Amino acid sequence: MAHNEELAARIRDLLGDEPGLTERRMFGGLAFLLDRHMAVVSSHTDGIMLRIDPDDADDLVASTPATTAVMRGREMRGWLCLDTDDVATDQVLTAWVARATAFTRTLPPKD
Repeated sequence: MAHNEELAARIRDLLGDEPGLTERRMFGGLAFLLDRHMAVVSSHTDGIMLRIDPDDADDLVASTPATTAVMRGREMRGWLCLDTDDVATDQVLTAWVARATAFTRTLPPKD
């Protein structure tokens, strides 16, 4: 299954002015990278996967519809998944993308 083009366009609109933004097809979806760090993915499972501060993960999973991302049967610390319905409004999507962007910007530069 391909990623949700409408959701990808909404993410692209939110990140459009970010310096160092690139897009790359990865994991069957479309990844949005900031200075070569993956920040948000329009997933092939019809939702988003996003990078967050790992220290916030448990609280966010407990208090929001987000779930911990799992790849090849392994939980990915610092990555959450949300269904498209969970980010249906611009206000909610904006908040999640802003959280992912803010955390991604704290990561050290890649060589």
